[in-house]
Amino acid sequence: MSNNLLDFRPRHARGKLGANSKVCLLSSRTILDALKEQQLMVMACNIRIKHVVPGIMKAAQELDAVVAFEIAKSEGGLDGGYTGFVPQTFWDMIVGYAEETGYTKPFFIHGDHITIKNQSKEEIESSRKLIAAELKAGFTSFCVDASFNEIPDNIRITTDLAKPLMKEEVGLEVEVGEITHVGKEGRLSTVEESVEFISGLVKNGVKPNLLAVYNGSKHGNYRPGEEVHIDLQRTKEIYEAVKPYGVSIAQHGITGTPVHLLGQFTKHGVRKGNVGTEWQNVAHRCLPKDLMDRMKKWAEEKGQNIKMATKPFLKDINSIAKDDVQKCVNEAYKEARDYILAFNAKSSASLLAQKLQ
Repeated sequence: MSNNLLDFRPRHARGKLGANSKVCLLSSRTILDALKEQQLMVMACNIRIKHVVPGIMKAAQELDAVVAFEIAKSEGGLDGGYTGFVPQTFWDMIVGYAEETGYTKPFFIHGDHITIKNQSKEEIESSRKLIAAELKAGFTSFCVDASFNEIPDNIRITTDLAKPLMKEEVGLEVEVGEITHVGKEGRLSTVEESVEFISGLVKNGVKPNLLAVYNGSKHGNYRPGEEVHIDLQRTKEIYEAVKPYGVSIAQHGITGTPVHLLGQFTKHGVRKGNVGTEWQNVAHRCLPKDLMDRMKKWAEEKGQNIKMATKPFLKDINSIAKDDVQKCVNEAYKEARDYILAFNAKSSASLLAQKLQ
């Protein structure tokens, strides 16, 4: 990528990368402010198993696309969550692959779903410590998710945790309405509560780039034949209401949505699309059969979702044969190409460079 984009790297990230690095790690604020009027989505990839990353980077490089890499508090966090990644090892892994593969397109590293499920001091302080650790590690984007709380409390907690980030060169995503998991029902976010939430944050000096809403999509794998119900009209109504505040929509739970339909999101104000479970599925398809059999057996015996087997089997996952790794890279590359094209994100890197000139 040209030097003019490298000049937009945040100070804290530039310092960690080193003077000679060509890795174009930007703030999501820089990227999303420049592209918010464009009908495209930045693909944000939740990485639970590292082998998919080079394939995603290869697709983004070839298609000249902006992407993001992210990890949620439950996936990683200070204790490694269920993936084994802590903030610094996640950053090191992403940047390491970028250096190793010669990946030069702009991207951001995002702390996804930094959740605050209740108002206890312990819950709030755990998220505060995670934000500090991710910032220190070099993350350039954050999602403060206090959506489990009522709107006034969501405003108060989000302000408390996010206001210090306004002094940093990073982006901010916030949430209204709990984004549920497959098998759990939820209530659609409304225009009124979205405006109340965003206007309350702005009044407090907190300016988000993105608002994640519950519009019917869910996290996780849908059962065969189960339809994905997403209210795009409600999504657009919320977008039009919060757009005057400089806020666009983040779409969670994209796995399971037919790829050919994803372009519709871009016409309804969605500028960031989270793809998480899909990359886990890709990795699982490419792991050796005996390893997957052991992981499935462990999950069944523990009564756990298969994703929870990642950390107990991490050493085995990270030491699979080179042929299996390459199979995973190739599969991720093909999937990433399809998503980037469906997100209308081809050539978004060059478009970003033009916008920032």
